[in-house]
Amino acid sequence: MQTKITKKYRQTGAESILRACVHCGFCTATCPTYQLLGDELDGPRGRIYLIKQVLEGNTVTEKTQLHLDRCLTCRACETTCPSGVRYGALLDIGRRIIEREIPRKPLVSLKRKLLRTILPYPRRFALLLTLGQTIKPLLPQSLKRKIPLTQKKTQWPKTHLPRKMLILEGCAQSIVTANTNAATARVLHKLDIQLITAPNAGCCGAVSHHLAAEQEGLAFMRQNIDAWWPYIEKQDIEAIVITASGCGTMIKEYGELLKDDDHYAEKAKQISQYAKDIGEILEKETLTQFNTTKKNQKIQKISFHNPCTLQHGQKLNTVVETILKGIGFELLPISDSHLCCGSAGTYSILQPELSQQLLTNKLHSLQKGSPDVIVTANIGCQMHLATRADVPVKHWIELIDDSQNV
Repeated sequence: MQTKITKKYRQTGAESILRACVHCGFCTATCPTYQLLGDELDGPRGRIYLIKQVLEGNTVTEKTQLHLDRCLTCRACETTCPSGVRYGALLDIGRRIIEREIPRKPLVSLKRKLLRTILPYPRRFALLLTLGQTIKPLLPQSLKRKIPLTQKKTQWPKTHLPRKMLILEGCAQSIVTANTNAATARVLHKLDIQLITAPNAGCCGAVSHHLAAEQEGLAFMRQNIDAWWPYIEKQDIEAIVITASGCGTMIKEYGELLKDDDHYAEKAKQISQYAKDIGEILEKETLTQFNTTKKNQKIQKISFHNPCTLQHGQKLNTVVETILKGIGFELLPISDSHLCCGSAGTYSILQPELSQQLLTNKLHSLQKGSPDVIVTANIGCQMHLATRADVPVKHWIELIDDSQNV
């Protein structure tokens, strides 16, 4: 793609991304919003043209902002693209520019600010959730289902082991589904791996980053690097384990996002290399002891929802499925498994109509085979699916942990 980017945007890194695009349009076939709306400007190719126009100095309009806001950042287009266009990075560049150029309506700005002020902070989120659960009986059904129940906290193993890994505790996950990391700790403990936490680590930065608050997002990233670096410097850990694929995708991009920071560039690069989804850890371990077929367990029918951040963001498309099948779980075939469930971070709050349409389609696919349980690999997807699913929704690591207690 030929470009005429104006001088003030030449240092954004957008030009090389734009030049990689060959206009083929393969991306539109796998774009969830294009499938729903049928508008070229609500597909990756159309959005690339809109961003290109902005970078070339054309007038920025609310229409441009709307089409970019409607993007899920699911990155299915990146998986499909034969030219390797880094669409997600280009979208972030475009959104940041437009956020500066086009003032939002006061209520929209307030909503986005509240999301950035509450979601990344577990104590604030817990307080709001407690309030929501208190008034839940008084709310209409449409709002009731959006207020999640919180899992009962379960015990972590306390035995000290030679092999150690850090784990990201997470924001909403640490409050709503605390059993995910506890189950991970128990499963890894059976593999003689001890999970530890860094007290000063916090939000991965994804909420701020994807809401175009660039410096705020980078501040969260630097905070985590400072919290984790002593463990890496002392070579005390083998990996940083992440059980929320959205966070994992973000942390694996620290090296790229902080490459121009003289103080943090090298540290960020190493942090990204240490970051591993729990699936990446287990696929390298011997899992014979978890084999369910040897325990005469009732075989459950399981639907696995592969989050966009796992299959498209981290390119770990079959890792979880291979692990679960390998230890004896029966996974149902899922149609259109590449499509987003509509959660997409804060998307379900900021774009509720499109999000609900995507959720309807996804649940139809997941529940078509009458599963006993739906499992996934990301807290956002888990909470979103649970609002309307007819069966329990949990993290897939809990399946393995539960099987050990039968």
